[in-house]
Amino acid sequence: METLNTLFALLTIGLGLFGWLAPRYTLSALDLTMGDTTMGMSEIRASAGALFVGMGVGALILATPTAFLMLGACWIGAGVGRLTSIILDGTNTKKTTFFAVEAVVGIAAILTNLP
Repeated sequence: METLNTLFALLTIGLGLFGWLAPRYTLSALDLTMGDTTMGMSEIRASAGALFVGMGVGALILATPTAFLMLGACWIGAGVGRLTSIILDGTNTKKTTFFAVEAVVGIAAILTNLP
């Protein structure tokens, strides 16, 4: 269980580092473009980047089943948002792949840490 939890947290941190430190790459990977301001870059750094780094680091610092369960809940939250987009906005391979990863990591983290 400890090894899985560490992997969940490191995966979260690793993906967050891309958004935080490589926002142009992340924008491209997500099929997003920059507008006339740098707010898009700021949002990617914050919501797709440092937020995920903070979640993963926080889970590692607390190192409790509850912390890792909450990490799973965050991944499920992302998956719910992605599924909503698939249903309301249409689907494509990238959305489906991202949803699958979010769902698998979220469900695994939750099931691994249920009391």
